[in-house]
Amino acid sequence: MKYKRMRKVTLLLIVLMGVFIGIIIVSAEEPQDDGDEANAENVKPGIEVLLDDHLDWIEGKRVGLITNPTGVTSDLESSIDVLYNHPDVNLTALYGPEHGIRGDREAGEHVDSYIDEKTGLPVYSLYGETWKPTEEMLEDVDVLLYDIQDIDSNVYTYIYTLGFAMEAAAGQDKELIVLDRPNPNGGTKVEGPVRFEDAVSFMGRFLLPIRHGMTVGELATMWNTEYGLDTDVKVAEMEDWERTMSFEDTGLPWVMTSPNIPTEDSAHLYSGTELLDDTNLSEGLGTTRPFELVGAPWIDAEDLAEDMNNLELPGVKFRPANFTPTSGEYEGELVGGVQIHIDDPLKIDQVELGLHLIDVMRNQDPEKFEMSDNYAELIGDPEAADMLRNGEPVDDIMASWGDELNTWVKDVRNPYLLYPPYPEDPISSEDILATVTELEESGDIMDDGAAHDLKLHVKAVGQYEKKEAVDKVIKHMKGFKKLIDAQKENNLISDKAQVKLQQKADAILAQWK
Repeated sequence: MKYKRMRKVTLLLIVLMGVFIGIIIVSAEEPQDDGDEANAENVKPGIEVLLDDHLDWIEGKRVGLITNPTGVTSDLESSIDVLYNHPDVNLTALYGPEHGIRGDREAGEHVDSYIDEKTGLPVYSLYGETWKPTEEMLEDVDVLLYDIQDIDSNVYTYIYTLGFAMEAAAGQDKELIVLDRPNPNGGTKVEGPVRFEDAVSFMGRFLLPIRHGMTVGELATMWNTEYGLDTDVKVAEMEDWERTMSFEDTGLPWVMTSPNIPTEDSAHLYSGTELLDDTNLSEGLGTTRPFELVGAPWIDAEDLAEDMNNLELPGVKFRPANFTPTSGEYEGELVGGVQIHIDDPLKIDQVELGLHLIDVMRNQDPEKFEMSDNYAELIGDPEAADMLRNGEPVDDIMASWGDELNTWVKDVRNPYLLYPPYPEDPISSEDILATVTELEESGDIMDDGAAHDLKLHVKAVGQYEKKEAVDKVIKHMKGFKKLIDAQKENNLISDKAQVKLQQKADAILAQWK
């Protein structure tokens, strides 16, 4: 009996082993994901869309290319090489922005024109003796292509190189094609004051808020109409890009856009921490984490981290950090500060982040804090610069430009968006209800009756949303906006609440119109 039991156990083990081996064999035979499936959802940049779908735009024409190291395909092949080696493309000239076509020049450094060793093509500098392509620079070109990665800031010079190229193309009867690329911060947030006209320089050529929330193709389309450039401009639009994508969501490789924007994180913070420029605070230049490390020699890092974390700003956290820059104002000097760590790049209010950093660091030792007389040119608004210099609350500073920004977004920016504002996750009355609750909890809605009225109004909108009653949604959202203004006039809600709720209301109106 013992033997029979052992035999049964042995047979059972053999059967189980066979089943196990069979599972392994079947698993091994199943097709493995070789990456093609994952890459199927990757964003297709404008350079690839041009060559695959719009080659007729440039066939038989002499082509000039404005680019830098960020001009690459999804396989990291340079746009210069792709076009130069293409049998149906006649690439005749190259044009370099700040930092040059190979990215080997420092910020603000004069760039000369020369002959490219790899292709033998002339390389004309658009960040040297001239910003706008001259007649001589364009004499061997019929159409200009623009292929450069932007980072969503009104002081990043590449977009103004685009603007000058559009002016030159219009004046010399040339075509211009923008090979579009993602906005690394998505395309739903717009922040900061719209630049005032007296602050026009290379970086303020066209009047944008600090963070514009657009792609370069959208900027070109907007400028062409709003500034009457009359350029023969086309946009090779990306495929599968959505405004709710951060750069990490695109599946595209990140190429440092300039020496001080080495990573996606730098781009996710730049429009905020760049506001430390023109003060005696460090924005981390001369370290391996520019625009992520911030501070000053007199700053207590532990206190700064605690104060910033207590603000509970969306999308970021702060770690005490001490660093010694290898160049710049505090070269070789120990700087106390924080490193900004990103939880969710799409949630970051970059301008609010930058203003709070200045505010909190100044308050550690106001006697040591300094701000340049030229700060208005950086932030783009003399009133905001004065308010910041005088230590006024950040919420009040942001509210000071709220109306003008909302008007710009609605009347100037939104009509030129090439990609749907909310393709996968549209904003709804539920989002506004959540915002009302947040503002109520934070004390920005100071009256229980005001909160009740807001919620009641939004719930009514929700009923019409379900019925898809377009006219009713629009009518009640306009009424909601009037209610917000009335509550602000009666001091029932804060400036911050007014701005946030107005922006949400405008977003819903943009979707339903």
